[in-house]
Amino acid sequence: MATNFFVQLRELRLYNGLRREQLAKLIGVDKGVISKYENGTRQPSFEILVRLANLYRVSTDYILGQTSNRSVDIYGLTEQEAALVCEFVETLTKKNEIINNM
Repeated sequence: MATNFFVQLRELRLYNGLRREQLAKLIGVDKGVISKYENGTRQPSFEILVRLANLYRVSTDYILGQTSNRSVDIYGLTEQEAALVCEFVETLTKKNEIINNM
């Protein structure tokens, strides 16, 4: 898969029904920064890339277009760690539901 980051980011945002303003607020950047990311004129920091991956529940490799696999591999985690990951996913899902109902 050879998708550019900016294409993948826009597709994820649209797929999740988010406006640029909403995405910017969720990851702690200005709306204009999202536009620059999606236009390919600016690249995110590692911290922002991780925030995006966590928000969309995908790997950073997926956002960067290095893989077509959207899931996060939890192989090798303890049961407690895996439970925490699942809890985090549930929390993000609930948050997204609230945002989508705004």
